[in-house]
Amino acid sequence: MNAQTGAAAPVPSRIRRALWTVAQDLLTIERDPLPRMRKPRWLAWLPHALIGYASIFFAFLVSQQVSGPYNKPGGTALALGLLTGLSLWITMFRPLAGFWLGLVAAAGTAAEIRPSMAWTAGLPPEIPVSAGEPWPWMPGALPAFALVVLLVALRVPPRVTVEAVGLAVVLTAGAEALLRPGWSASTLTEAAILFGFAGLLGYALRAVRLARGKLAEQETLTEAERARRTLLEERSRIARELHDVVAHHMSVISIQAQVAPHLVDNPSEELKENLAGIRENALEALTELRRVLGVLRSEQPDDPADAANPHHPQPTLADLDALVDNVRGAGLEVTTELAGIRRPLTPGTELTAYRIVQEALSNCLRHAPGSQVEVGIAYGPREVHLCIANSRPTRPPQPSPGTGHGLLGMRERAGMLGGELVAGPRPGGGYEVTAVLPVDPVDPVNPVDPVDPMDPAPQSPKSPQAPQPQQPHTPQNTEGAR
Repeated sequence: MNAQTGAAAPVPSRIRRALWTVAQDLLTIERDPLPRMRKPRWLAWLPHALIGYASIFFAFLVSQQVSGPYNKPGGTALALGLLTGLSLWITMFRPLAGFWLGLVAAAGTAAEIRPSMAWTAGLPPEIPVSAGEPWPWMPGALPAFALVVLLVALRVPPRVTVEAVGLAVVLTAGAEALLRPGWSASTLTEAAILFGFAGLLGYALRAVRLARGKLAEQETLTEAERARRTLLEERSRIARELHDVVAHHMSVISIQAQVAPHLVDNPSEELKENLAGIRENALEALTELRRVLGVLRSEQPDDPADAANPHHPQPTLADLDALVDNVRGAGLEVTTELAGIRRPLTPGTELTAYRIVQEALSNCLRHAPGSQVEVGIAYGPREVHLCIANSRPTRPPQPSPGTGHGLLGMRERAGMLGGELVAGPRPGGGYEVTAVLPVDPVDPVNPVDPVDPMDPAPQSPKSPQAPQPQQPHTPQNTEGAR
């Protein structure tokens, strides 16, 4: 009390804010359906079916107890039972709405079974229940509301669960302190224990569900990051392999710019300056290229392609016979077929074609031991076709130490040149990899299709003897399988 005015002291602002927070939390009755079970899928709706059965069971149980032991027959008992069951049903879709409806059903049931207060007027007390019957919670209404608390705790934050359980216990304590008949049994202890256990169980189940959801999300992100990292590693490896090709061209430009003034009688000073600038720029570009290569190699110090001999020339299709001989020595029966006129290709196309055949043969060694392998190469006017096919393996494959990124690397190499690559199982068994690489690679930034001006109808002819790339069905997770 205030000493000067005698007025009551105002409620502290912190208490007002706490009460306002509790009211906002408990009066939020938005839709939040009960989640389904993920595994097994055929039992996805089992929780909903069990709760539906529980709502019917408790509706029947409450109506029977109100009309039986508490001697309140008629439509009121049926209405209270239906209200209790309806609160369970609604809680599956709107947790806090079902919570409030459960409190209303419990309050109506307690008011209905409470003896009248006729004894306060000096009249004989009306005792419709035998001595020792529980109040305000009936034996059927108490577990029904505990199930409501459990369903609420499954979908609301822990703070809201504590507020809901605390409100139910406080209302029970207030009803017993102010309205409980002296000959009835107290239910405060049972209610506090049962509601607290239901809230704690719901919180634990909710935490497990959220943890599983976070784990699944993290696994998805990890898989996406792993695929992205794999793609970057393959591109880095391709860039390191193409360094020699680019460096060769830059060196040739530098040498030609240096020699060109000596091939002209009395070259002008402007020509000498321009050629000197070209040579200087070429040398500078070559230096920067070597620096970039050093960074790429430092990121992959254990790469066998760099560790073997970083200065060794990059392979071409001319080295294919040696590659096939090595595979034959490993136990595979390999046959080769060449169609068209064999001719040198651009260095990038030569390297890409060799690496695709090499990776496909390595996959045959790992995943199809004892199979028969056919390697076909067809030279066309504008494209070179590759086909590597193997039959069914004659013995089960051994566990492979490979990274499972072979197909990804092959597709990246083909796409870098503007070509296509298709891989998948053969109709009669086995596996097949087909690729089409342009003879004149297309610039991925400014794609321009080279057209012969003497050709009235430019097309992309295919050799009749060339193995044509098929479009087999590519199974899921192909990169991981090959």
